[in-house]
Amino acid sequence: MIVTTTPSVEGYQIADYKGIVVGEAILGANVFRDIFAGITDIIGGRSGAYEASLGEARETALRELEERAKAKGANAVVGVDLDYEVINNMLMVSASGTAVVLG
Repeated sequence: MIVTTTPSVEGYQIADYKGIVVGEAILGANVFRDIFAGITDIIGGRSGAYEASLGEARETALRELEERAKAKGANAVVGVDLDYEVINNMLMVSASGTAVVLG
């Protein structure tokens, strides 16, 4: 399945629009990870623990987006937008786009 942030896919025509699809992932923050991330923030550098969690949440949201598009009979998702939010010490990633059939 082609998943892209662009409104079209070069070399293909959109034959049918199947509607908006959304994938979401919410991951709880780990207390120990928060402590070590805080130390990393104080002494500088990147927080590998948070980067790993963010990557996991993004992949989960995109996988769910693809599954919902397939369920609608689509073979691509265009105009994908990724949003990141922190809600009560939980990380939420949502991916939305338009499920389409490319011809």
